[in-house]
Amino acid sequence: MPLASLLAAFFAVTPGIPTFSHDVAPILYRQCAACHRPGGVAPFSLLTYQDASKRAQLIATITSKRVMPPWLPTVPHFRDERRLSDAEIATLSKWAAGGAPAGILSTAPPPPRFPDGWQLGKPDLEAKMAVDFAVPAEGNDLYRCFVAPADIVQDHWVRAVDMRPGNPQVVHHAILFQDISGTARKRDTGSGYDCFGTPGFLPARGLSGWTPGSLPYQAPSDMPELLHGHADLVLQVHYHPNGRAVTDRTAVALYFTNRKPTRQAQDIPLGSNRIDIPPGDHAYKVTDHFTLPVDVDAIGINPHAHYICKEMYGYAVLPNGTRRTLLRISDWNFNWQQQYMYATPIRLPEGTDIIMEFTYDNSARNPRNPSHPPKRVVWGPSSTDEMAGLHIAVVPVDPDDADDLSSALWGKMIRATQGGGLRKQ
Repeated sequence: MPLASLLAAFFAVTPGIPTFSHDVAPILYRQCAACHRPGGVAPFSLLTYQDASKRAQLIATITSKRVMPPWLPTVPHFRDERRLSDAEIATLSKWAAGGAPAGILSTAPPPPRFPDGWQLGKPDLEAKMAVDFAVPAEGNDLYRCFVAPADIVQDHWVRAVDMRPGNPQVVHHAILFQDISGTARKRDTGSGYDCFGTPGFLPARGLSGWTPGSLPYQAPSDMPELLHGHADLVLQVHYHPNGRAVTDRTAVALYFTNRKPTRQAQDIPLGSNRIDIPPGDHAYKVTDHFTLPVDVDAIGINPHAHYICKEMYGYAVLPNGTRRTLLRISDWNFNWQQQYMYATPIRLPEGTDIIMEFTYDNSARNPRNPSHPPKRVVWGPSSTDEMAGLHIAVVPVDPDDADDLSSALWGKMIRATQGGGLRKQ
């Protein structure tokens, strides 16, 4: 019997040492298999003992450092979290240190099954990029927008959206927009157009997004999204060359409902365009705020910045002085950005001040700084520029307050365009 098999058999019955079959497989199947599987976006599979055991020390190292699974927020609790608990991380470390024993493989839970087609079944509307896009083997990341031809002759209420990269090995993330201006159609002459940061048209009405391991977006049953008749579906895709010249043709699936919304979410946009970061500054901060004119429930939050942002903090100061954290990311990574939906809506009363604080590190010690030596960084859409945005999705507790909230948000936007609504520290 090979030495590895002898060790596995021995440790299978050694008290105190976790085994793959009993302890490790459930963790990997729940939090890692969505990406680490045949055909997944990760470079190797972790569905079998043979796959996992030869990478036991790697798994222990990157999970103990919380590099994997990719989950940026530390608080509060969100739906579909990919964060491992301290106990789970300790289990993986003990397993690796104990020789990665197999346990009794016949008693291990079955590996998860992943559908070949759309995860939510046959869609009401399916669309994809008009042509295959050639991704080079080498070079910088590409940010490209494509019109996905679709015959949308009337308004629809969208209850769910799924997205499927044609080549998940090179698609880092993708965002689906609807364009009612016709701008994207004019710019996409056949193979898309460059669009880092924003899709290049206003209003930019986002429908959903895809990141590795993400689940299909499903709107609350009483809040479907409006897809405008004759709108263009626009895919913004971030490509990451992986050493091989390949092609991609990302597709989307939309699911409609006849149920009209009884509640309407509104976006509270916090942000700053007053970004001018000197080289070497390791703690440059921008802030913004908004005071709620009505009671709301916060249901989700979406942060955005580029490469040298380090810390993101969004919080609410209630009228009684209590502070509630809406989002805290202590080590921002542009490569793993996504929208987060709260596990439970957060009630915020009238008079609450919602505040964002983003901190940037433009020093040489920031490993994600794309400039060596560091250069001056200003606000802008390019990869070497920076941005600061924190979007909080809220629903008025009283539907009759929707107009008051809209008016206050409109006033904030006007002040921002005049330079009065965005500030820097």
